[in-house]
Amino acid sequence: MEGSIGLYERTLRIRSQHVTCCRRLRLSALLTFFQEASIAHTEALGVGREKTLDRGLLWIITKQHIDIRRMPEYDEEITIRSWPGETMHVLFPRFYEVICRGDVIITGSALWMLIDAESRGFIFPDEYGIEIQNMDAGRTLPLPDAIRDRLPEAGDPRIHTVPRTASFSLLDINGHINNCGYFDLTDDLIPLSVHASAHPGTVDAEYLSEIRPGEDFEIAWVEEDGSWLFEGRSDRPKFRIKFTGM
Repeated sequence: MEGSIGLYERTLRIRSQHVTCCRRLRLSALLTFFQEASIAHTEALGVGREKTLDRGLLWIITKQHIDIRRMPEYDEEITIRSWPGETMHVLFPRFYEVICRGDVIITGSALWMLIDAESRGFIFPDEYGIEIQNMDAGRTLPLPDAIRDRLPEAGDPRIHTVPRTASFSLLDINGHINNCGYFDLTDDLIPLSVHASAHPGTVDAEYLSEIRPGEDFEIAWVEEDGSWLFEGRSDRPKFRIKFTGM
C-alpha cells in the first residue's frame, strides 16, 4: 500500500543507483526516500502544493536523527513507513521506519517547517490554514536534538577543512543545497576503507542556515574513535552532521 492516510507505506527494491561501491544504500538515498515519503503522505493528508508551493511556501528540514541497525544492500526489498507527530508551534515532527525481511532495521525522525520563498523566514502555519494531525503509530521514537559537540579550535591538528561551492547540480526545487546532498559531500571525506568496513550506527544532523546558488563554503571535520563530526560554514555555521559507530 502506498500513500495510506493513517500511515504512509511504500515497498521498493534497492537498485544500483541507490547504493555505493560497497553495495550498501547511500545515506543520501535513504534520506531521499524519507523526504519523498514525507511529501507524499503530507499531500495525502490534504496539504498538497496548492496550499504550500503554489502559495510561495517551502518545506524545509531543521533537524534529523537516524538509528541504523543494518544498512540495506543492493537488490534487497525494503518497506518505508512514515507518520506525523504532534505539531510543535511551527515545527512538524515526522517519524520513519525501514523494514527489511520482517525486521525494523532503521528508525528515524525529522523536524520540518515551512518558510516563505521570498523572505526565507519561517511562517506560522495557522495563519495559512495548514494543519497536520498527530497520528499515533503505536511506536515511540526520539525526536532530533541539537548537536552539542563542537569542532576543535582553528589550528588544532585534528581538524581538516575543504572548500566547496553550491554548484548547480547540488541545488533542489527550493533553490538551495538539499539536505540529502550534504551527505554525499560528507561521505566523500570519509576514506573508502572506512565505508567498506562499517556504516554509521547513528546519524544526527542540524541545518542552521541554507546554502544558496554559487555560495562558497567550507566543510570542516574531525574524526575520533569512530565518531565523525562535520560542519559546513562560510560567514557562519550552515550545517552540522555527526556520525557515530563507524
